[in-house]
Amino acid sequence: MNFEERLEWLKERHEALITRKNEPMEGNGIYCRYRYPIITGDHAPLFWRYDLDRNTNPYLMERFGIHAAFNSGAIKWNGRYILVVRVEGADRKSFFAVAESPNGVDNFRFWDRPVSMPDYGTPATNIYDMRLTAHEDGWIYGIFCVERKDPSAAPGDLSSAVASAGVARTRDLVTWERLPDMESASQQRNVVLHPEFVDGKYALYTRPQDGFIDAGRGGGIGWALVDDMTHVQIRDEKIINARHYHTIKEQKNGEGPAPIKTPRGWLHLAHGVRGCASGLRYVLYLYVTSLEDPSKVIAEPGGFFLVPEGDEYIGDVMNVLFSNGWIADEDGTVYIYYASCDTRMHVAVSSVDRLLDYCFNTEPDGYTTSDSVKRLNRLIDKNMNNR
Repeated sequence: MNFEERLEWLKERHEALITRKNEPMEGNGIYCRYRYPIITGDHAPLFWRYDLDRNTNPYLMERFGIHAAFNSGAIKWNGRYILVVRVEGADRKSFFAVAESPNGVDNFRFWDRPVSMPDYGTPATNIYDMRLTAHEDGWIYGIFCVERKDPSAAPGDLSSAVASAGVARTRDLVTWERLPDMESASQQRNVVLHPEFVDGKYALYTRPQDGFIDAGRGGGIGWALVDDMTHVQIRDEKIINARHYHTIKEQKNGEGPAPIKTPRGWLHLAHGVRGCASGLRYVLYLYVTSLEDPSKVIAEPGGFFLVPEGDEYIGDVMNVLFSNGWIADEDGTVYIYYASCDTRMHVAVSSVDRLLDYCFNTEPDGYTTSDSVKRLNRLIDKNMNNR
């Protein structure tokens, strides 16, 4: 193909990908997965990836490689479904970019420019996984992981890193005010802002851990109250959703997006991590906390909610589902945005009523095989008696 033919081919292929109609797939009654990924690296605009000037790029080569698009924060904004996507370039650096859809399940298009996030302190090597919260104080906050090389690493150690929670706020998703990174006694990679004041303070879901990867003595999802988001200091922190031996959250767990307020409690989506022969397995699970005390868990179904299925299992980091964004519409529809294998974005759709039914009417984990069998037999007995 000559330059013009190749450019036309690229445009047609890109437009067909973006405008492809997504298809719901019948599932387990709790949620409905959609067939196609909603955002991939190939959704990035052509003018990000290619120099479109024939004189300087006669072969129409990619000049800025976009490798993946995943782990997106989410918000409903001016009637549109908005994702703040973690976009990873061929150079392994991640940046944020905004994509929007008219219906939440397909036709996601990136805005023309990526987010220009101001630096704070020593410039981060990498930033990623933003959680968005429209807080009752009027700001939209983004809290994200800030990764820097460990300054105490031994010579030649190029893998040791330190993580902190970056904090920014915006009113239009275009211009971001960078606030100081969160101060904590431990490393923090998964921090989420509660959407309402609690006892007149800002409330944060945290994930204390000893190292960049390993939780160490970190006990699970934490809870902390702070006075000021312009200088977040974690003084007192308690674990509200703990790790537990031989469960889906044995090695680590962390809050996903900000919880959804429902008549029966705050609905939470989280990820759990366990070790297996092929490495770490990331799955998603749900729990509910009290409206009166959002730090008190009142329901948690046993086991996972979403796991990789089919092509979702394959990607850069195998056997991983991760979510840091969902949207609840006024009619109760819930759009659950999740990434597979640090590679691409998907959507599953449910409702507040269905998710609450699942949470309150699915029995919790009893932590032993004998308890699991008892739970199964109770269900069997009920169904046998009702035949």
